[in-house]
Amino acid sequence: MSPSTSAAPAFVRLAGHPLRWQLLAALAHSDLRVRELVAHLGQPQNLLSYHLRLLRAGGLVAAHRSSFDGRDSYYRLDLERCARALADTGAALHPALAAPAPAIHSARFGRSSVLFVCTGNSARSPIAEALLRRYTAGHARVASAGSHPRPSLHPHAVRVLRDDYGLDVADQRPRHLDSLSGRRFDYVITLCDKAREVRPEFGGRSRPLHWSVADPAAGSGRPGYAAFVRTAADIDARVRHLLPVLATTTSKEVAP
Repeated sequence: MSPSTSAAPAFVRLAGHPLRWQLLAALAHSDLRVRELVAHLGQPQNLLSYHLRLLRAGGLVAAHRSSFDGRDSYYRLDLERCARALADTGAALHPALAAPAPAIHSARFGRSSVLFVCTGNSARSPIAEALLRRYTAGHARVASAGSHPRPSLHPHAVRVLRDDYGLDVADQRPRHLDSLSGRRFDYVITLCDKAREVRPEFGGRSRPLHWSVADPAAGSGRPGYAAFVRTAADIDARVRHLLPVLATTTSKEVAP
């Protein structure tokens, strides 16, 4: 096919619009509400809502109701789908551009410190803590805590980490955010919408991020194990996409 008749891949046509690209960039690290996007980008809500609908229709962005305020919604970028779309886009231009990204050595996370926060510190935040600690081979300083910690980890959270990821957290206990006062973290990542509203400050350099992850134990009746499997998979994908961010941050800190 000649270059003059080649159509641009769908990802280029969708993400190439300047405002849609700004929306993707804003959602690349943290889930946000529409009013936060309005404040961040300085554009009217109706215009942003229109472009968000296009991004959702294209499968790059998803939305769900806030568990803190059901009248509000959080938007998130589907990083897995974006990665596939970017790889397909590169391959459409030249086969060599479809090569996978190089692996990141765990030693590069030696100065990174991350705190994961949810309400009970019994499922989502300990899952994230365990997964990030494994991916960084213990080089990063990782912790988790809750605004209202439960007496113990949820047994389904313990099971899914053991059965699906080979991690044993059976002896771990939830802890309160107050127990970490005085410590500093590079990133403070909330995993539930309620905890985001009470997120504490951990030094002026801490970067707050939000991952709006549904509580697998919520809802009526006894929570099923399948919900925890889905939640762990969602958190696992987010943690893996966090690794290059941590590596980049660490490399900048140690650069001459």
